[in-house]
Amino acid sequence: MTPTLDTTGASEPAPAARSSGQARKAAIGSFVGAVVDWYDFLLYGIVAALVFNTAFFPNIGKMGTLAAFATFGVGFLFRPLGGVVFGHYGDRLGRKRMLVLTVMLMGLSTVAIGLLPTFATIGWWAPVLLVLLRAIQGFAVGGEWGGAALMAVESAPKHKKAFYSSGVQVGYGVGLVLATGIVALLSHLLGETAFRAWGWRLPFVFSVVLVLVGLWVRSSMDESREFVEKVEHGHRKLKMPVLEALTRHPKAFVYIVALRLAELFTMYIVTAFALSYSTANLGLSRDLFLGIGLFVGALSCVTIPCFAWLADRVGLRRVYLIGATIGLAGAVPFFLALEARSIVWIVICSVALANLAHDMVVSVQQPLFTELFGAEYRYSGAGVGYQFASVVGGGFTPFIAVALVGVGGGSWHLVAAYLAVGCLISLIVAARMKPAQAH
Repeated sequence: MTPTLDTTGASEPAPAARSSGQARKAAIGSFVGAVVDWYDFLLYGIVAALVFNTAFFPNIGKMGTLAAFATFGVGFLFRPLGGVVFGHYGDRLGRKRMLVLTVMLMGLSTVAIGLLPTFATIGWWAPVLLVLLRAIQGFAVGGEWGGAALMAVESAPKHKKAFYSSGVQVGYGVGLVLATGIVALLSHLLGETAFRAWGWRLPFVFSVVLVLVGLWVRSSMDESREFVEKVEHGHRKLKMPVLEALTRHPKAFVYIVALRLAELFTMYIVTAFALSYSTANLGLSRDLFLGIGLFVGALSCVTIPCFAWLADRVGLRRVYLIGATIGLAGAVPFFLALEARSIVWIVICSVALANLAHDMVVSVQQPLFTELFGAEYRYSGAGVGYQFASVVGGGFTPFIAVALVGVGGGSWHLVAAYLAVGCLISLIVAARMKPAQAH
């Protein structure tokens, strides 16, 4: 295990005011870019659950929903590739350049989805192009988390790393709020028919505004202080940083995958799968779950930094363990609330899974994951590990959940077990990690 590097300064430390200013700029830049990328990425999942099954897969009947969620998962398949490519050049050329590129690539592919002709216009070319653009989205977001987390962690004060880097995860919540909110608003204002015909395109085209804001903010960021110090001290640039990370810290990749299961299962089952399952199988209102997605996303903007602040004081692992335990305990009650069609209990259980379990575990991920690797290959190591976990535990979660419902004859029990087992694995791994690995 390579000792964690001290990111508070070097042999010639910068003035305190400059260091503090750089830390704030890095935190803000990571947050704003994360908002852009996650708005684009999550918007696809929301619209896929509502429109893409009929707009792009109309000739396969009930399998259209399964196909739409499969294209949602394609984005996750390309995230590790993005992590490898952006991580490689981020470790060699710097974090800032790669983060500007991720925002540009994500924005262009999202706008293109909004302009894409449907199956009725160009036939099977429509789903083919949709899958291609989704793959580009996945490639772009694959380079986002590692760079954004590093910019924030490497520039943060020593005992405030979780709090300063929490904006990377808050960006997810804001992106979810924006994506869910604009879909809900347009759906309400335009009506069902107009929204399905053309209104769904507007949120994708709107992405161009967010991209311009993201480019402006990220272009004004300073490069990571730790990366600059590495260059100034003449550290050797590795030819293949990701291979160095894999050979030196193979267990770190296993840890990251296992520790992300609780996060990925809780959020995607609440925000993506439940929307489809409850409307198709239980007759619940679509607006109910769009509203829940809006609410939990907004609440996470408060809960994540609060949990991060707490973790900096009581320990990263302690906060993580509480969150994973809540996820495990909340799996069955969430589906019982759905089956009972009790709006009050659905909201309570959704908050427990999304804003307690999920937000607790993600609030500590940035320092916990990035500091498992040395500075020379940290972008590659943490980024690839994070994105590989997204494939294993996240991208096909809605798809697998829908398939489990089919296997179970329409029952939710297998999905609840799937969620519980994922949280249990995360809990066991976090509990068994050595203190030096989990702070």
